[in-house]
Amino acid sequence: MNSLSEKHWMIIGLGNPGSPYEKTRHNLGFMLIDFLARQTGALVKREECRAIVGRAKFENQIVELVKPQTFMNLSGEAVSCLLKKEIRSAEKLIVVTDDLALPLGKIRLRPKGSAGGHNGLKSISNLLKTQDYIRLRIGIQPEHPISQTKQFVLENFSKTEFEIVNKVLEQSAEAIRAVLSDGIEKAMAKFN
Repeated sequence: MNSLSEKHWMIIGLGNPGSPYEKTRHNLGFMLIDFLARQTGALVKREECRAIVGRAKFENQIVELVKPQTFMNLSGEAVSCLLKKEIRSAEKLIVVTDDLALPLGKIRLRPKGSAGGHNGLKSISNLLKTQDYIRLRIGIQPEHPISQTKQFVLENFSKTEFEIVNKVLEQSAEAIRAVLSDGIEKAMAKFN
C-alpha cells in the first residue's frame, strides 16, 4: 500500500454538466477547476468514474483536477468511485463548492464538517461514510432574501457579480495552493 505522502491530491469541483449550467452560481466548483487548469496548462478531459479528470502540478505535487459529471446531487457516486484507486485517499481530497450562507466574494476552508444543506456534499459524505475531507466553500449568498433557493443557485451570475467571481476564483486558487504547501491549519488562518 502506498504511503499517504505518495498519494495524489484530488481537487473536486462540484457543479452540473452541460452548457445551460456553465455560468450558474451552483457551478463555482467547476469554474475553479477550469481556472486551475488554465493556470497550470492542465487538460481536464479524461473520462473516469462518470467524471472528467486532468492532471496538474502544484507546489511540486501531482494534483488531479476533477469535475463530476453526475449532476450535483449525485456527486458522491463519482467521488467514491475515484477514491477506489490506490493512489487516492480521502485525506488528500479537497472538495470545492458554492455556499449560500457565505457572502459573495468570501471563501471558507474547513478540514471537515457537515454538508450544511448542500446536496453535493451530502452525497459525497454519505457515500464516503465520512465527513473528514477538506472543503473550500465559495460564497454566493444573495443580497436580499429569496424564496426559491433552487432557482437562485441555477441562475447565471450578473455582470457585476462576475467581476467579484473572477477575484474570488483567484483567491480560491491561492487558498488551495496554501493547503498543498503549508497544510490546512495555516491556510485557514490566512484565508478564512
